[in-house]
Amino acid sequence: MLDARRLQLLADLERLGTIAAVASELRQTASGVSMQLSALEREAGVPLTERQGRRLRLTAAGTQLARHGRDLAAVLTLAELELDSIRAGSLGKYRIAAFPTAARTIVAPLSRHLRDAGGALDVELDVLEPDDAVEALRAGRIDAAIVHSYSNLPRTAPDGIHLEQLGSEPVVLAVPDTEPADTAHPLRNRSHEQWMAAPDGTACQRMLLQACATAGFEPAIAVRTIDYSVQLALVAAGTGVALVPRMAVTEAPAGVTFRTPDPAVRREVAVAIRQSSLSDAGLRALVDTIAMLATRVLEHPAVA
Repeated sequence: MLDARRLQLLADLERLGTIAAVASELRQTASGVSMQLSALEREAGVPLTERQGRRLRLTAAGTQLARHGRDLAAVLTLAELELDSIRAGSLGKYRIAAFPTAARTIVAPLSRHLRDAGGALDVELDVLEPDDAVEALRAGRIDAAIVHSYSNLPRTAPDGIHLEQLGSEPVVLAVPDTEPADTAHPLRNRSHEQWMAAPDGTACQRMLLQACATAGFEPAIAVRTIDYSVQLALVAAGTGVALVPRMAVTEAPAGVTFRTPDPAVRREVAVAIRQSSLSDAGLRALVDTIAMLATRVLEHPAVA
């Protein structure tokens, strides 16, 4: 196999004309440059230079290989520039996961922000529930995950996973707007209601079951869907009530109003990355941007 450094020496010889000039530019000895070029000629198995007076002239084979040497130099220069950008955190492609409301309210603005910034950070998105996202992160299928937990069901980081808290939001009680304004907010007064819920086994359904258990009853679940817009449409239709995070309020149709439940529940939002990725500058820049955008979403006034 041809030595890449020797090919670049051949390209330098074509450009500069003499071994002495190559040696001077590279701060090497002329004998050292000659030895490297002789070794390249042995590797190639054909003459690469020929004497023309006091100068060396490249043969046809030498000229062809010198072209490849120039190409290698250009590729290495580009690689070094890209490496500088990677070290600075301004270049990279990352695959992230987010739960549905975070995908809509955080990741969509993130994509727009990265495009408008004109940088070379890019993201691919998988929409996953938190438990699935953490598993994908541990398996190396994604680079970061926006996840959530609830104040009545806290989440701990598995071994090898680093969690950074982005903030929290209230969970609100969605009821039909036909209810009188003075309707009581304690969840124990809702034990007779039909409930909209997330699918079995999800963190969102476990939050509902825990909140109702704390209030002293088991909810009668009429609908199971992860789509909050469907839950809220059914609340508006008078099918029942729901506990939804405030991020979902923007999906509410006419006919729904929101109350603060008692006991109160909050949803904590965090970004998870592998501890082995903590030194990745591009990922760090991406997480910092996610944190900035999440703060804007999570700092809205609470629903009264």
